[in-house]
Amino acid sequence: MLTPVLLSGGVGSRLWPVSRESHPKQFQPLAGELSMLQETLKRTTGLDESSPVVVCNEEHRFMVAEQLRQVDLKASALILEPVGRNTAPAVALAALYAVEHDPEALLLVLPADHVIQDVEAFVAAVGKAVPMAQQGHLMTFGVVPSSAETGYGYIKCGDSLGEGLFGLERFEEKPDAATAAAYLDSGSYLWNSGMFLLGAAAYLEELGAHAPEILSCCQDAMKGANRDMDFVRPEPAIFDGCPSDSIDYAVMENTDRGGVVSLDCGWSDVGAWSALWDVADRDDEGNASRGDVILDNCKDSYFYSDSRLVAATGVDGLVVVETADAVLVADRDKVQDVKRIVNTLKAQERPEVSLHRRVYRPWGSYESLVTADRFQVKRIIVDPGERLSLQMHHHRAEHWIVVSGTAEVTCEDRIFMLGEDESTYIPLGNKHRLANPGRIPLELIEVQSGTYLGEDDIVRFDDQYGRNS
Repeated sequence: MLTPVLLSGGVGSRLWPVSRESHPKQFQPLAGELSMLQETLKRTTGLDESSPVVVCNEEHRFMVAEQLRQVDLKASALILEPVGRNTAPAVALAALYAVEHDPEALLLVLPADHVIQDVEAFVAAVGKAVPMAQQGHLMTFGVVPSSAETGYGYIKCGDSLGEGLFGLERFEEKPDAATAAAYLDSGSYLWNSGMFLLGAAAYLEELGAHAPEILSCCQDAMKGANRDMDFVRPEPAIFDGCPSDSIDYAVMENTDRGGVVSLDCGWSDVGAWSALWDVADRDDEGNASRGDVILDNCKDSYFYSDSRLVAATGVDGLVVVETADAVLVADRDKVQDVKRIVNTLKAQERPEVSLHRRVYRPWGSYESLVTADRFQVKRIIVDPGERLSLQMHHHRAEHWIVVSGTAEVTCEDRIFMLGEDESTYIPLGNKHRLANPGRIPLELIEVQSGTYLGEDDIVRFDDQYGRNS
């Protein structure tokens, strides 16, 4: 039986300002109604699969769990990396978990942030790869190239192993334009998709043969793992010392058990805004848009509106992306350079590099509406059945006004309920907690006042999500 393994540790910096460290691209509906993570999960259903394993970082654990709940799927495990160490260790953690439950487990390893337009073709390719993986081959999916793309790595196919199946000769790094054209003309090269189908035990054997230090670190980290409900936390002190390497370099380039299955399915790794333009529906002038957009005399451009009207006239070949706190304007052919903007934001320690105006938390979200000297106004959404930590602040008091739903308020030794249009005051230094006991989201306006309003002015006394800061 197949075990889907979703790798959800990326940031997607080239898709800034929508993709940010706290809420990266895989959690957002960039190419459809569902998020990219949810789309990836949904396309694995019907493959005679077991419950998926998701490898992600600690910060995103509740976001992943909530996204699975929204599509009525339950993971067998959410493996929480204490630090990112690339794909070879990530797959090793999943393989070690899988063989505990099924020594014959086959892992369908999928990045959580790819687009596949022809799901039937994808399913058919998986079906071709399964018998090969059962025989001990480590299969990778090579995408049939549609152009001489310089933004992808390539796979050189070896001898034919059947229809659409090949031996794995070698991997090639992202080429220059001339080399990419030669690859395309030869017919022997496929794009490297970063997707794999392999036996968990076979992968661990090959990892031990070619990257034994990675295997040893992952084994020790999983032996010391803390398991809490669906969450599996490898031992941080051990995993921190694990070498960082991709599955390509650590295993696939060295193994003699590698194979390739050809895949022609409208695939994209959505590595930049131009990739979303490639896979989007476009108007007669070649424009793609999402959100509240009005266009006049525009051609071959991509427009994304998150919170406001975006209007454009007389432009050609642009990417325009609007969010509540940032706007990106770029030449469509230069969007790979967005990463340089992200690096500049990091160097300047700008919050826009990591946080949206709307910040997601395990219990819901908050959004800063007005920020000024000594006061701040926030919109807070608490999901049904959730509650914030029992906490206090040294430097600010708070007023809460309920807009919709029902609030359960703890303030020192009092617990009371607030309904719509009711409010309360939380004095500076008082222990307090907010909870939503109802069946609909709780929405309220919070007015903070004080000498310091930073998010680090929180002293937690009790938190059901295991946070201490």
